[in-house]
Amino acid sequence: MIDRFRHHARMQETRIHPTACIDDGAEIGERCGVAAYAIVGPDVSIGDDCVIGPHVVLEGPLRLGPGNHVAAHATLGLPPQDTGYQGEPTALEIGAGNTFREFVTVHRASTKEDGVTRVGNNNLFMAYSHVGHDGRIGDGITISNASQLAGHVHVDDQAYISAVCGIHQFVHIGRLAMVGGGAVVTRDVAPYTLVAGNRARLRGLNNRGLARAGLGMDQRRGIRRAYDLVFRRGQSVDSALEAISEDPQLTGPAIEGFTGFIRASRRGLTR
Repeated sequence: MIDRFRHHARMQETRIHPTACIDDGAEIGERCGVAAYAIVGPDVSIGDDCVIGPHVVLEGPLRLGPGNHVAAHATLGLPPQDTGYQGEPTALEIGAGNTFREFVTVHRASTKEDGVTRVGNNNLFMAYSHVGHDGRIGDGITISNASQLAGHVHVDDQAYISAVCGIHQFVHIGRLAMVGGGAVVTRDVAPYTLVAGNRARLRGLNNRGLARAGLGMDQRRGIRRAYDLVFRRGQSVDSALEAISEDPQLTGPAIEGFTGFIRASRRGLTR
């Protein structure tokens, strides 16, 4: 069914199954497919070339960019699971090219930040994964089966969260970090690192992820040097950051991203 509707969405005009329930206040772009028994509520905007699978529920305010694929029984834009929420018109904004597999849930925001849960581009949300209210999901991220992200969790570009992980509220996961299967993460995960376990502990660098992302050998050596200074020399974070800033070989966007993340950490780092 999904593949058939994907084909229609790519090759023909928008097709809406007669059993789908589309509110008059919803907007559906060109070349979309909306499958049987899907529910699209008011104040929902669906971009061009999207595929909405059977029994999907989309509730607004929701902006869904072009080229997204939402599989069977996924729900996007439902109210936050927050006892302080009183029905305010908060929103969910989703970029382009994402895949939401079966039973994925992404909630719109509470009123405790800026009122918007944000999802970027080209992410894969595997079956039964969840993104809570006020989340910030970047680009090129994989969240594997049944992993649960609590409210206010931020995940930076190209991070990988393995299956059946629990991410505590307000945790920040850095760029190209990897969270091992079954981990329970209660502190921030620095960019480029690998963490695992319950509670999660630092296991090293995400070397394979760095190589796959196309970082050159010199960049990876610099990241290794900065990582050693912060996590393996037994010195304070401030001293490690000072040593990095004084090393003329530790420059460039990758190092700046690493040190900037550490300076901004509010929950402390997974060590």
